[in-house]
Amino acid sequence: MGQSFEHLNDRLRRFIERQPVFFTATAPLAEDGTVNLSPKGLTGSLAVLDERTVAYLDFAGSTAETVAHLRENGRITLMWCAFEGPPSILRLHGSGEPVLRDDPRFPELLTHFPDIDPARHGLRAIIVVTADSVRTSCGFAVPLMEYQEDRPLHASRFEREDDSSLDAYFQRCEHVGTSLDGLPALPLPLPPTPSPAT
Repeated sequence: MGQSFEHLNDRLRRFIERQPVFFTATAPLAEDGTVNLSPKGLTGSLAVLDERTVAYLDFAGSTAETVAHLRENGRITLMWCAFEGPPSILRLHGSGEPVLRDDPRFPELLTHFPDIDPARHGLRAIIVVTADSVRTSCGFAVPLMEYQEDRPLHASRFEREDDSSLDAYFQRCEHVGTSLDGLPALPLPLPPTPSPAT
């Protein structure tokens, strides 16, 4: 049976931190706009900041729908499924914000991800999500699957890029600066990688 929570308690936090993959869902305000659903992985790329706030690293890709939708309206849902162990689904409904490389908060936020090298993945933003509601459901129909390891392909593709070549790649991608529906997405040219927080 599903339950509602006002915030992420310790049990829910541990559940989130155990899952190797999660999903993000966003949509534009337009009735005929494209609903976006994205899987996210890479160990160490998500952090629970407090009982109502999570953040994840937004890495290089050929589109930027989540960034575009959050810039327009801020609505987002995150979902985690238990593919191992007892069945459970957790959804966090809330508001999100893309914190871009030139935002003064960026270096400090990056300190919450000590177990991943963002330079290997073309980091372009940090998505910060504040929960309005947290809900669980049974997950009885979610299959049992065994996690093996993260795929090395994303790092091997983007670790050879510097700020200049990464910006050139984004400029060539049709839907990085502008979403599928024509909304402003990732601001280009790409701001340089900020200095680490001290």
